[in-house]
Amino acid sequence: METAPKPGRGVPPKKDNPQAKKKKPRRYWEEEATPVAAPAGPPRKKARAREPRPPRSKGVRGAPKSRFGRKPQAPKNASDRKKPRRTLSGAQDPFPGPAPAPAEVARKFCRIDKSKKLPRSKPKTRTKLETAEAQEEEASVRAARAELLLAEEPGFLEGEDGEDTAKILQTDIVEAVDIASAAKHFDLNLRQFGPYRLNYSRTGRHLALGGRRGHVAALDWVTKKLMCEINVMEAVRDIQSVFPLLAVDGRGSADPNWNRWLYIYDNQGIELHCIRRCDRVTRLEFLPFHFLLATASETGFLTYLDVSVGKIVTALNARAGRLSVMAQNPYNAVVHLGHSNGTVSLWSPAMKEPLAKILCHRGAVRAVAVDSTGTYMATSGLDHQLKIFDLRGTFQPLSARTLPQGAGHLAFSQRGLLVAGMGDVVNIWAGPGKASPPSLEQPYLTHRLSGHVHGLQFCPFEDVLGVGHSGGMTSMLVPGSAEPNFDGLENNPYRSRKQRQEWEVKALLEKVPAELICLDPRALAEVDVVTLEQQKKERIERLGYDPDAKAAFQPKAKQKGRSSTASLVKRKKKVMDQEHRDKVRQSLEGQQQQRQKQKTAKPTGARPSALDRFVR
Repeated sequence: METAPKPGRGVPPKKDNPQAKKKKPRRYWEEEATPVAAPAGPPRKKARAREPRPPRSKGVRGAPKSRFGRKPQAPKNASDRKKPRRTLSGAQDPFPGPAPAPAEVARKFCRIDKSKKLPRSKPKTRTKLETAEAQEEEASVRAARAELLLAEEPGFLEGEDGEDTAKILQTDIVEAVDIASAAKHFDLNLRQFGPYRLNYSRTGRHLALGGRRGHVAALDWVTKKLMCEINVMEAVRDIQSVFPLLAVDGRGSADPNWNRWLYIYDNQGIELHCIRRCDRVTRLEFLPFHFLLATASETGFLTYLDVSVGKIVTALNARAGRLSVMAQNPYNAVVHLGHSNGTVSLWSPAMKEPLAKILCHRGAVRAVAVDSTGTYMATSGLDHQLKIFDLRGTFQPLSARTLPQGAGHLAFSQRGLLVAGMGDVVNIWAGPGKASPPSLEQPYLTHRLSGHVHGLQFCPFEDVLGVGHSGGMTSMLVPGSAEPNFDGLENNPYRSRKQRQEWEVKALLEKVPAELICLDPRALAEVDVVTLEQQKKERIERLGYDPDAKAAFQPKAKQKGRSSTASLVKRKKKVMDQEHRDKVRQSLEGQQQQRQKQKTAKPTGARPSALDRFVR
């Protein structure tokens, strides 16, 4: 019986399958492998020489693992260091690594004061401070790198061959710009309901109008879509847009004995609330980060209303008569009030008295405005003076200009342009930059209206100035007045209804308490040393001893034969003598400094004498 032969024993090998020899296709992200000739004979294992591990000392521990930014490991081989990284398409990145950030831009976003050295503290606290400082530097570099994505740049109007830009008309600007920008210039003829007050929303998309004869309207001024339009049949003193859905106005009858209460409407023109505790309202200001509506009245009271809960936070008596001039500082939410005695007072709901009083004019103050950085304040009075003050602690006037008629209304733009309304003429002054005050020597733009000015405001994120006058409302084009780029998470003009609702919920959760309003917001992050020392003294008086005092020196026990009573007493005395020497040295240094101060200080009104040279 014949059996089938086993494979490998005298059986000729089968021919290779042509399909098995087919080469595997190479993908576009794989590198082309060069064929290497296989060595004859069975494959040998490569002998790998082990490198001796360096000895590790017993007392040294490894560095603790940190979850903060680690340094990237250097490549082991020189070929890996030089070889650029490959992408999925197979192309090599010509610029490997993160994009470099300009040092000047990163310095602009840096919030660390490197002039102050880190305090001498415990190693753990010092490590935390160093880690926080490194995180702040990394955040500033990231912000500087992200600024490269901001494609829009601000610009200004420049004349040809030394041409004065104040002589350029609005019609010339409309003809020179594109169609979308030219549509932002328009006039609303509403003479029968004027004069008008106006207010833009924080996103710059919606506009609220209020006429003295009862006309109230809210519209999307970009698309010219009317949201609501009503006539309250009573005089409207001021109007304020709290949210895109809410418009607030203070209205009253022409009868002087009638109480001018505060009314709130929604975007459909339906009256929601009537707040009678705010009566005889003349001016309104809304603090967006605190959800506070500040009202100034004829009775001299400044009232803060929390619109999130509908309660009066505080009512302050300014004791300066009728309040008709009010402005807010966008930097610290302090309210500025102008009075008839020529002073401007600064108020916070946490204080019953004004934070500061500034004597600005020899007559009554007519208008007050504060720039977006909170650095400069512009005022105008009955003495026809227009002044710019420095609010960084000095409160001194930086520049002044005498106007022919005197400015009745003032406003600052996002980039520091100053506009003044004088009768039916609007003048705009510009400065060399955003952080610098405007120059009052030569106006940047001038425009004449069809009626007297009653309200001014720059539109956020748009080079547009809204002017309310007795003949209606005018939208002017002012190149370079607004920020060209906006923060989509904070103020997005193109957000949907769902995004707006989510933003409102987030803003309510992040609402800043009214008690934190102060002149310098950075002081909230510092330690109140005076209060801390006072609390420490009260604690010592209450307990009868100082729990934080340094404990008395207790020598540790040493080896046998070295911890005798005489040795312990000797070591205690040595430490006590050293502490006594330190105290004596400190007292002598203090006395020497006091003597030097007495030598340098001379009595006031004393005349120099020839015998002063012999004084030691």
